[in-house]
Amino acid sequence: MSEIQRNVVLVPGGLHHHAVKRLGGEFDLLTIERSDPSFIDAGMAEKVRGLAVSTRIDAAFIDALPALEIIASFGVGYDAVDARHAATRGVMVTNTPDVLTEEVADTTIGLLLNTTREFAKAENYLRAGRWVKEGNYPLTEMTLRGRTVGIFGLGRIGRAIARRIEAFGLPVSYHNRNRVDDVPYAYHPSLAELAAAVDTLICVAPGGAATEKAVNADVLRALGPDGVLINVGRGTTVDEPALAKALKERTIRAAGLDVFADEPNVPDELLELDNATLLPHVGSASIHTRQAMADLVVDNLVSWFSFDRALTPVPETSGIARTRR
Repeated sequence: MSEIQRNVVLVPGGLHHHAVKRLGGEFDLLTIERSDPSFIDAGMAEKVRGLAVSTRIDAAFIDALPALEIIASFGVGYDAVDARHAATRGVMVTNTPDVLTEEVADTTIGLLLNTTREFAKAENYLRAGRWVKEGNYPLTEMTLRGRTVGIFGLGRIGRAIARRIEAFGLPVSYHNRNRVDDVPYAYHPSLAELAAAVDTLICVAPGGAATEKAVNADVLRALGPDGVLINVGRGTTVDEPALAKALKERTIRAAGLDVFADEPNVPDELLELDNATLLPHVGSASIHTRQAMADLVVDNLVSWFSFDRALTPVPETSGIARTRR
């Protein structure tokens, strides 16, 4: 038995089937129902050295595994994993960037077009026989022509979205915590300033305390009555009650959302609105991309235990070196 097979990896809760299959071939694999410390027995605590996860991992769960070396998280966003606490324990945390960038950017453009041009509504009109009975679908009030786009979060995915927006012939601006030097887009030092300067705001910002409800009533008012909000980042970045109120009162024109604060639960206030386009978090949800994400989860674990390095460490743990054997 090789060294890699002697390492025990635990999967709490569900994980992509391709990742589970590969993990079973590479490691001694254990599974538990959910990431609850009460599910960890003494034997498990002593031998689990890796986690492969797509669920919340808090400090208590990390502390329940004293032999833990690495947490491989499925997804580019890793706000559900307490990476700061993991760093204090010397535990590596990885995510799955890059492999989903283009897919999420494609989805964003699709959601933007669907929100402004009402393609889903038009298809439903056809399928209901209304084209035959009532004539052509009504002309849409909105178009991408003449719009100005602001991106909140100009990381990998934000840049990929910006490239696509440029191809539509639309100007791009952005807001980040810090200015990005190697892009030609206009920078705005606050989110409210960005919203005031554009009529289409695309949110790709990560979750966490720093961005929680960043898109609030003030930002929506700044976006204005012709404004369109698109969110493909994290649901927690948007104040959902404020958004529902803004849509109902036409403070902004429309919104397209692929993410929500309490998934899979979507507020009734949003479900009831005809100017809200809602998707069930499908940004990266193709077989091709999800399998690539699953492979990267496993590849991070393989690289860590075989070569003492992670392929895609998150910033909080990027300086951690493997010392345990």
